[in-house]
Amino acid sequence: MPFRAPVADQHFILTHVAPLARVAETDRFCEASPELAAEVLASAGRLADEVLAPLNRTGDKTPARLENGIVRTPPGFAEAYRAIAEGGWVGMAASPAYGGMGLPMALTSAVGESFSGANLALQLNPLLAQGQIEALEHHASEALKALYIPRLASGEWTGTMNLTEPQAGSDVGALTTRAEPAPDGSFRVTGQKIYITWGDHDVAANVCHLVLARLPDAAPGTKGISLFLVPKFLPDAAGNPGARNSLRVVSLEHKLGLHGSPTCVMSFEGATGFIVGAAGKGMAAMFTMMNNARLGVAMQGVGIAEAATQAALAYAKERRQGATGRPGPGTIIDHADVRRMLATMRAETFSARALALDCAVAIDMGRATGEPHWLARGALLTPLAKAFGTDIGNEVAHMGIQVHGGMGFIEETGAAQFARDVRVTSIYEGTNGIQAMDLVGRKMADGGDAAFRLIDEVQKGAEAARAIHPDLAGDVWSAAETLRDGTETLLAQPMDDRFAGAVPYLRGFARVMSGHYHLKAALADPARLPLARVAIRRLLPEHAALLSAAREGADGLFAVSPEALEP
Repeated sequence: MPFRAPVADQHFILTHVAPLARVAETDRFCEASPELAAEVLASAGRLADEVLAPLNRTGDKTPARLENGIVRTPPGFAEAYRAIAEGGWVGMAASPAYGGMGLPMALTSAVGESFSGANLALQLNPLLAQGQIEALEHHASEALKALYIPRLASGEWTGTMNLTEPQAGSDVGALTTRAEPAPDGSFRVTGQKIYITWGDHDVAANVCHLVLARLPDAAPGTKGISLFLVPKFLPDAAGNPGARNSLRVVSLEHKLGLHGSPTCVMSFEGATGFIVGAAGKGMAAMFTMMNNARLGVAMQGVGIAEAATQAALAYAKERRQGATGRPGPGTIIDHADVRRMLATMRAETFSARALALDCAVAIDMGRATGEPHWLARGALLTPLAKAFGTDIGNEVAHMGIQVHGGMGFIEETGAAQFARDVRVTSIYEGTNGIQAMDLVGRKMADGGDAAFRLIDEVQKGAEAARAIHPDLAGDVWSAAETLRDGTETLLAQPMDDRFAGAVPYLRGFARVMSGHYHLKAALADPARLPLARVAIRRLLPEHAALLSAAREGADGLFAVSPEALEP
């Protein structure tokens, strides 16, 4: 079955679960009317269905390749990218002052999901440009903004982020790339970066690299890192791509999935760069891009979960095998265990989508109002959305293979590609373990205020639902109370103990939020009650075990010596 963008579900969530209407009531986003939102979602859905999705298998079977120093993308990718650029989709959230649409992040995120489900390898390109635009808007000089943002927003040029080095992965402070001041006020950047997504290609006229590097005599660690914009081609006086800069692609990574997306090893050899933000403040500037990308990556996980669910459902409705004992066409969808898997896949995909869009709405409200509670809510939900969304993408993709049975292990069905493509999403833009540590560390620096406000919201929603769905409401309320107790215990722990329980804590938190979203959905539409019952009665109970594990601290883990781990 061809992929269909989940426009109806996105619209439902933005109407009833994480309302976009409150965003449209602000001055900044007053043009984001329900009519405009519906048209944006529908138009993006058509592009995803008709242009991007048909190229998904092509990108997997005909990977990007490096030929004589030039990266060639899969057949059709250049044309599809131009359709994205010409539709204005790259600059959706960019400021109108620089040629963008100025739309809410909630709509940008929903569109990103549709594009991801259709063709994740290609969607990575505009996602990175969008993150770079935001970083430049917040930190670059006016001259850099005026030159680069309009071209990025139009899709004429594309963007990358260059953090990782062979010896410096998640420990960014260990990087050694250096930047030397030049007499004309620019810098000469030298070093090697790895894992550079869409680091070079043939789909746009220029590639703009944001590169972390050290100035001479910079402080050690992350405090000594600055950020530089290093274009592939240096703009001429008219702003057009001019002389080739001193950088090159050393090689392309051979990856488990995302074969259509060129992942480059980049060498900067005295390349001309321009500082973005203040010296020594590169990590703060880059984190602006990374936080944007983390929400985008959450939607990538959701998009693949949606695509895998659609494919598994189509197969289950057609595959005949075994007597079910139930009336119907005799296909495997009427086997109880297959129905369990499909219902779980659909419920989990809805939960992850709702969590990510709730996060996006909070970010929009924070930007529009500057109110601290919205800013804190968006910050807290970001690691939750990224980790849960990508974990669910992985789990649902693997469950989709199981629904297909032996045919899921055969590449021609496409089920395996979903699992291969989505696997990296729980690794890049900060591993999910790092997301969990961020949640229990930085995001709890307020003494848990933002977390407790969310818990209060969940319990208030459950109280409102008691008269209509008393059993489900009671389960959600009790789960929120368990989360409250778990959060209080967490806050009393030293940081090492928090980190030891961070992953189960994040998952338990997300489980409770999932129950909350499904309960709201069932209240808004009784037809969604059966799926809500699956989420609340079959999946929500996991929260108790997860939060119990989160209390265990670090000692029990470090009691397992390295020697005990040997075979």
